Amino acid sequence: MTSRATVHLLGIRHHGPGSARSVVAALDELQPDAVLVEAPADVESALRWIGEPGLTPPVALLGYVANEPGRAIFAPFASFSPEWQAVSWANARHVAVRAIDLPMAVTFAADRDDELLADHAPPDPLRALAAAAGDPDPERWWEDVIEHRGDGAPAFDAVAEAMDAARAGTVTSAGEERREAHMRRAIRQATKDGFERIAVVCGAWHVPALELEGRTASTDNTTLRGLARIKVAAAWVPWTHRRLTTASGYGAGVDSPGWYRHVFEHPGADGVARFLVDAARLLRERGLSASPDHLIAGTRLTEALATMRGRPRPGLREVLDAADAVMGSVDLVRTELVIGDALGTVPDGAPQVPLARDLARAQKTARLKPVAATKTVEIDLRTPTGRRKSHLLHRLLALGVPWGVPEEGRGSSGTFRETWRVAWEPELSVRLVERSGYGSTVESAATARLIERGREATGLAELVGVLESGLFADLPDAVAPSVRRLADRAATDPDVGRLMDVVVPLANALRYGDVRGTDATALADVFDGIVVRVLAGLVPACASLDDDAAARMVERLTAVQTALAMLDHDARRSAYPAVLAQLADRHSMRHGLICGRATRLLHDAGSWNAGDVERRLSQALSAGTPPNVGASFVEGFLAGSGTVLVHDADLLGVVDRWLSSLTIDSFDAVVALLRRTFGAFEPAERRQIMTLLIGGTMRRPSGFGADVDAARAHDVLVTVRHLLGIPIAELADDEAVSA
Repeated sequence: MTSRATVHLLGIRHHGPGSARSVVAALDELQPDAVLVEAPADVESALRWIGEPGLTPPVALLGYVANEPGRAIFAPFASFSPEWQAVSWANARHVAVRAIDLPMAVTFAADRDDELLADHAPPDPLRALAAAAGDPDPERWWEDVIEHRGDGAPAFDAVAEAMDAARAGTVTSAGEERREAHMRRAIRQATKDGFERIAVVCGAWHVPALELEGRTASTDNTTLRGLARIKVAAAWVPWTHRRLTTASGYGAGVDSPGWYRHVFEHPGADGVARFLVDAARLLRERGLSASPDHLIAGTRLTEALATMRGRPRPGLREVLDAADAVMGSVDLVRTELVIGDALGTVPDGAPQVPLARDLARAQKTARLKPVAATKTVEIDLRTPTGRRKSHLLHRLLALGVPWGVPEEGRGSSGTFRETWRVAWEPELSVRLVERSGYGSTVESAATARLIERGREATGLAELVGVLESGLFADLPDAVAPSVRRLADRAATDPDVGRLMDVVVPLANALRYGDVRGTDATALADVFDGIVVRVLAGLVPACASLDDDAAARMVERLTAVQTALAMLDHDARRSAYPAVLAQLADRHSMRHGLICGRATRLLHDAGSWNAGDVERRLSQALSAGTPPNVGASFVEGFLAGSGTVLVHDADLLGVVDRWLSSLTIDSFDAVVALLRRTFGAFEPAERRQIMTLLIGGTMRRPSGFGADVDAARAHDVLVTVRHLLGIPIAELADDEAVSA
C-alpha cells in the first residue's frame, strides 16, 4: 500500500437505515475518490445503474449460472440499504465504485458440499454485545445504538471496536477466509491503482478482518490460488419489501422493512408522529376511525412508553403499542406499513435476460402493471386491450410463470369476461431466467414450452390441457401439433370414459376460443370425431358398473350434454337423445343411477315430455323393483335438485307413492341413500315439496300469466341468449311463450 492511501472501513448492517445515514454522512465528510462495497466482484458493471432513472428499489441483483439458470442467488437492495446509498453517492459524483467480494463464478463453481456454499453463519455478535450492555433484546439494542441515530464516521469507529471484541476467540470457516482474503486483495489493488482516499462499505462482522496490518498479500494469494470458476451472468430484477423480511427466509433480512424505510426517510423526533399520521390515513382509507385526537394521544403515549421501558427514544414496539391502544387495527398497520408491499422497477436498458425485457414491453402494451400486492383484475375479452391482457397472462401460465391465476366462478373462461388474481412475486424473476432457454420473447418461449409439454403428454386430458392453453394464449404454432396428436390419440383410445372427460374442455376451447378470435377449425373436426366415438361406445360402457363407476359415469353423461348444448351441436337433437333413451330403459345389467340420470337428461333437454318421464319413473319405482335399485334411480333422476318435483305434481306423486309403499325393512335399507339424495336439495325446495305433499299451495310471483306478448318474449329470449353466450336459434312464438 502506498504511503499516501488512506482506507476507511465503514462497518454496516445490511438494510440498516441508521447505517445508511451514517454511510452518507461519512462519505460527505471523507470525500473518498474510490468506494469499495461488499458485493460479488463479477457484478461490478451492474452497479453503475444504481441511481439511474427507472431503477427504483427494492430491487435485487440476480446472479445465476449461465447454463443452469435454476442455480441462482439474490443480492437485494432497498432504499435504506447502506450499500445502495454508498453506490448512489459515488455514481452521482462520478467516484469509482468497485465490488470486492468473492466472485459468483467461484461461489457457483464450488462443489455443493464445499464449505464455500455451506451455511456457515458467523456467531451472532449483536446478541453478545447486547448482553454485555445488559439488554436481552439484540435487535432493539442495535436499533437504539445505531439505526435510530446515523451519527456518521464516529459510529463506525465504535462498531469496529465492538466487532473486534465480538470476533475474539471465534473460528473463521474456510468460506469466510476466502471471502475476506479476496476483499483484502481488492483493497490492496485499489491502493496500487493510485486512489488516495478509499471508503470500504462492508458488513460490520468483516471490519476487523479487513485491516491490512499484520496480513500479507502472499498469504491471501495462497488462500485464493487454484479456485475453480464457472460462467455466470447477472440481471436486475424487481424485489419486494415482504421478501426483505427475515420471515421470508432471507438470511440477512429485517423484521420491519416498511418501518425501516420510514425511519430512513424521516429521522428524528417527528418520525414517530409522521408514522402515526400514515397509520391514521390508512385506517380512514379502509373505513375505520382515526381522528387528530388519536394522533395527539398516540404520539404522547409513545414517549411515555419509551420512558417507562428505559429506552432512549420510542421505537417500533412503542409505536405499535400506542397505535393499538389508541386507534386499534394494529394488524392492518403492521401488514401495510411496518412490512409493506413496495415493488421495485427495472429500466429496459439495465442488465436483464431478454425474456424479462420482452415481458416488460408486453406489460406496458397490455396496460398491466406488476404490483406486489394481490389484486383482482377483470378482463373484457371483447376489447383489444382485454385480449392482450388475457393472452399475456395465459402465456405466462403456459410458460410456468404464474403471475396471474384465473378465478373460478367469477367471469371465468366461460363468458366474455375473465377474472384473474394477480401478484408479482420475486421468485417469478427466477422462473423467467429458468425459462429463458425456451425463447427470447414471451410468445416464442410459451410456444416452445407448450410444444414440449404436448410431446411429453401421456393421456388425452393432458393433451387437451396443452391445447386449451395454446388456444387461450393465442399461440397457433403450439395449437397445430397438439391438435394432430389429440386426433391420433383419440382415434386409438378404447376408453369411452376418457373420451367423455375431454369433451367439455374441448367444447370450452371451441366456444370461447371464438370469443378470443381464435381459429379452431381443425379442433372442431377432432371434437366431432370424439363425439361419434362416444355415442358409438356409450351404451356398452354403461353396463355392469359398480356404485363408484356409476357415480362417475352419471357426471360424464351430464357433462357431455352440457358440452353439446354449449356448441349447439347437431348430436344434441337426435343422436345423443337416442343413446340416452337406451340408457333410460330398465336393464338388469345397468345401474339405477345411470337409468335415472339418463331419464332426467331427456326431460331437461325436452326430448321426453312429462308423460314419457312419468311412465319411465313409474316403471322404475313399480312394486317389482328392488328398493335399492329404485332408490338409485331416484338419486340419478333428481341429480341434486328437487326443482323437477316442485313444478311437476305428477312426478312428485309417483315418488311419494313409491316411498309410501316401502316396508319398514326396505325403507331402512335405502334411508341412507335417500337422505343423501334429498339432503342435496336447497332448503327452499324442501319447504316447497313439503307444502305440496301436505296439500298446501305454493306462493308464486304475481303478474305473470297467460297474457304474455309472444313477440316481446321472443326478443327477451334472444337478448338472454346473447348474454349467456348461447347460439341464437329461430324461436317460434309459441316456444317463446312456453319458455
